[in-house]
Amino acid sequence: MAGRREADLGSLLAQARETYRGAFAGADPEIAVSAPGRVNLIGEHTDYNQGFVLPMALQLGTVMVGSPRRDGTIAIITTAEEAEEPKRVQFPAPTEGNTLRPGEPHWANYVKGVIQHYRAGPLPGFNAVIASNVPLGGGLSSSASLEVATYTFLQQLCPDDGDLVAKALACQKAEHTFAGMPCGIMDQFISVMGKEGHALLIDCRSLETFLLPLTDPSLVVLITNSNVRHALTGSEYPTRRRQCEEAAKALGKATLREACMADLEAARTLLSEVVYRRARHVIGEIERTSRAVQALQAKDYRTFGRLMVESHNSLRYGCRQPCWVGTLQLRG
Repeated sequence: MAGRREADLGSLLAQARETYRGAFAGADPEIAVSAPGRVNLIGEHTDYNQGFVLPMALQLGTVMVGSPRRDGTIAIITTAEEAEEPKRVQFPAPTEGNTLRPGEPHWANYVKGVIQHYRAGPLPGFNAVIASNVPLGGGLSSSASLEVATYTFLQQLCPDDGDLVAKALACQKAEHTFAGMPCGIMDQFISVMGKEGHALLIDCRSLETFLLPLTDPSLVVLITNSNVRHALTGSEYPTRRRQCEEAAKALGKATLREACMADLEAARTLLSEVVYRRARHVIGEIERTSRAVQALQAKDYRTFGRLMVESHNSLRYGCRQPCWVGTLQLRG
């Protein structure tokens, strides 16, 4: 697994460096960083309800190469074919009196947001090239991978205090304010804190994280593509989040993390059918994720797999959202 990831990163780095030399007068970049995409094993639509999630980092990722410049200008190029034009943007580095604003092209807003919300400074100008093999719109968190790669790049230019939780939260804030996507914390947390050969349990209320090994040689994580693409702010994700907040309010809870199925059934007449289905999925999913973690720790992979199937069925009924799907398989 390690060799495959190194090969994939090596190819991306070579592509980014070649593009950089072609765009910036043959110079070699002084800095190179990367951040992974992710797949979520279980815990769908639970992060923004302060529940539990269990993602794992992927070999797919985003690299960013570049060098500082002295004139206070930031120039960034993306090599992503799916990204809208222009694929090169240029703007002044933010200052106290000159903050960045979102605009066109949309892909640059993720980068601008991280630059604006970076937790140290002042930032110098820089040239950079971004390359990624995380599919856009496929549910593997290409946006968080881009945000975390950008933040890591900025740390090389102007180090912050190294707080990993604050780093993930700054990347989430960038997506909220510049990309217009009210995402939960899962994607940024796993991209910042993921470790090869492990899943990461995230308590989205306390922000505590726990690494769970996936190194059993009899275990295979199979990721399949449903070929359903989604656009973030144009998808139903923000609507689902509002519906969950509506359900929690009707149940008299701050979030659905605090609710149980009995609470939901008692308040069913107060909810529309759609809001009821959303809430039923989330409440059940939070409990399923807790049981899945216990099964994984006990190496009870069949129970873990059964819970994943239950999660997929609940997600299809409650949220109707297939994209990339992870499953566990036993060798032999």
